[in-house]
Amino acid sequence: MRHLVKGRKLGRTPSHRKATLNALSVALLREHRIVTTEAKAKELRTYVEPIITKAKEDTTHNRRQVFSKLQNKKVVSHLFNEVAQKAMDRPGGYTRVIKVGNRPGDGAKMAVIELVDYNDIKPEDSHKKKRTRRAGKSSKSTSSGGNSDDKAKAAASSNEEAADVEESSGGNTEEE
Repeated sequence: MRHLVKGRKLGRTPSHRKATLNALSVALLREHRIVTTEAKAKELRTYVEPIITKAKEDTTHNRRQVFSKLQNKKVVSHLFNEVAQKAMDRPGGYTRVIKVGNRPGDGAKMAVIELVDYNDIKPEDSHKKKRTRRAGKSSKSTSSGGNSDDKAKAAASSNEEAADVEESSGGNTEEE
């Protein structure tokens, strides 16, 4: 039974798990969006959100506590100066996890975790358009007619441009 057992093990020892979450949180705070497995993304959410909450109050004590978790001076200063300022009016929920399907190599469930205040667009991978054999046949007849009209318009405009070039070059030779 798992009564009162919190968190995912992620197939790692406690020290390895701590190092993994540390590295993922540094990458997330630096890049504002990362792609990882779904389990790591969900676990990272519980790890990084209390850190962002601490960063909303800029004190020496909070900076030292956040640095003890992240171990990266540049990321800590970026967190306190930029990320926390954007998240100041938000009471929680600083991250968003979007499922993007399975990894091709081993079939692991993948997800994008991002900071909500930085990314308002969804990743392109999440909505792939499925193709069927019949999809291309109906569009060929309609698009080929449109393409010939476009080609005729392009040819006419290029002929007009060529005439303009000849006139301008002819005018230059008369001036000399």
